[in-house]
Amino acid sequence: MSAGRRILVYGYGNPGRRDDGLGPALADRIEAGRTAGVSVDSAYQLAIEDAANIADYDAVVFVDANMEGPEPYSVRRLAPSANITFTSHLIGPESVLALCGEMYGKAPECWLLGIRGYAYDFGEELTDKARKNLEEAFAFVRDFIEKLRNAGGPRDQEGEENEQDETQDHPDH
Repeated sequence: MSAGRRILVYGYGNPGRRDDGLGPALADRIEAGRTAGVSVDSAYQLAIEDAANIADYDAVVFVDANMEGPEPYSVRRLAPSANITFTSHLIGPESVLALCGEMYGKAPECWLLGIRGYAYDFGEELTDKARKNLEEAFAFVRDFIEKLRNAGGPRDQEGEENEQDETQDHPDH
């Protein structure tokens, strides 16, 4: 694939609930770096309208806090949800991807980066441990974006594209 791939980093979560703001915090870091060819968006939560937003991209990296995931982060390739479900307060990235395909006939390559968080009470400060995980996730996602842009997708050790359901817990960088 060409180096001209359109990439979106989409951080979501509530910055007013401490570590739940890890997704938007990472999106802010990427945006501050002004990486060419990379768009950034963030919101408190995903919405069905995001299907239209992601339809314009070749690859999307969703970023969210992960309450019980591995430290410091995990990343996995997303597949469209076979069962599109949502409420007025919650829709998952797999459902957004499925809606994108159903409504717009598009299927961008989508990944979920889950950054381990610890405290979700009211407050705007990230915990020290979450801040450390954010730094490691930021270092990872910068390299990950380059792989997406230049190679058309992350490669495993043999140089083959990762399978759709592959999950990585704190991959080496």
